[in-house]
Amino acid sequence: MKKENSKILFSSESVGRGHPDKVCDQISDAILDAYLNLDPQSKVAIETMASGHNIIIAGEVKSKANVDVLEIARNILKELGYYTTETNFITDIRRQSDDIAMGVELSDGQIGAGDQGIMFGFATDETPEYMPLAITLANELVKLAEKLRISKEFKWAKADMKSQVTVDYTNEKTKIDTVLMSIQHSASYNEEEFKTFIKNDIIKPVLSKYGFEMPERILINPTGQFVLGGPLCDTGLTGRKIIVDTYGGYARHGGGAFSGKDATKVDRSAAYAARWIAKNLVAAGVAKKVEVQIAYAIGVAEPVSINVETFATHLDKIGGISGSDLVDIIKVIFDLTPKGIINDLGLTKPIFQQTAFFGHFGRNDLDLPWEKLNKVDAIKDLVYQVNKWCSDKKQSMPIEIIEEIYTTNHKNATKK
Repeated sequence: MKKENSKILFSSESVGRGHPDKVCDQISDAILDAYLNLDPQSKVAIETMASGHNIIIAGEVKSKANVDVLEIARNILKELGYYTTETNFITDIRRQSDDIAMGVELSDGQIGAGDQGIMFGFATDETPEYMPLAITLANELVKLAEKLRISKEFKWAKADMKSQVTVDYTNEKTKIDTVLMSIQHSASYNEEEFKTFIKNDIIKPVLSKYGFEMPERILINPTGQFVLGGPLCDTGLTGRKIIVDTYGGYARHGGGAFSGKDATKVDRSAAYAARWIAKNLVAAGVAKKVEVQIAYAIGVAEPVSINVETFATHLDKIGGISGSDLVDIIKVIFDLTPKGIINDLGLTKPIFQQTAFFGHFGRNDLDLPWEKLNKVDAIKDLVYQVNKWCSDKKQSMPIEIIEEIYTTNHKNATKK
């Protein structure tokens, strides 16, 4: 039972491009893109650490390309205002292990998973982006702040920044409970003008865009000042903002980071595929909220398991379809081998640096293949066919028949 004055609150955070962990993500993904640009079959696993003036770049690579990793890192640091004559680089990039390569490059032309692991994808109809509200707002806040910083409309602002949004779900009408923003600034600045700009030119337009009023509680730089930022203030590491990168804690996470990894690493590619599936399922009207889990074994192409959770939000139109029926539909429509994911989503292209800040999902500002709603019609059709079968025969439709229906319809659609 809910206490009289209790609230149902949920919070998510995001960070800006200049956050030390995000500096490292950008360097790792920029190096990945550079390899893929020259050799699309490159196998890359790059980790970056930024601490003070020291930038350490390490990892494993198998590629025909030669890439100037120091120049790449230097350019990103310059863009963010962090490069100085004191910046020191240390590199330790080695060839990918032959044992791992043997498991990835299978004799039948398939690609084995680069490691074992579990990956989650999620979607909800809560926002136009099919993302949870709190992380969407948190990302939009730092995105707008960075845009205004770059255009110099946001005086005194620097690249290191964080946001946090608390959503109040207590009543039927959702509202915003708290907005927190911490933004680095010049040592000499007008605090009142700085905070007023954040309220009126960043927070207000973002909330208004999503139909919300300003909350009573707005916290801006609550420690008082934020002059020293970036790696000089806090050590950064690749892959340490995995919740910011995904769903803001609203959905589960398998634990694997994305940045610096080519698509044979299912930590990245399968998480993208799981999001692609979940988003298309929600858009197809299967449920209002969907979470997809996929698991792999190293060196094995096919997933060892697939699970779908609809949180009791599935709609009447799917009738008697069970979770196992949905899994069969997914298996038929989506090729979840690493090779299938890479081919269907075009993951040998150098598209990853742009995902290293402001989140990998719900990015309507980018043309990301895993965000496309290109399987909605196929899902709707199979859901209808399977539901009719289940209703008529009082049993699940065999996957062989689902495959036959999909193949026939796919061929007909191709002819048109």
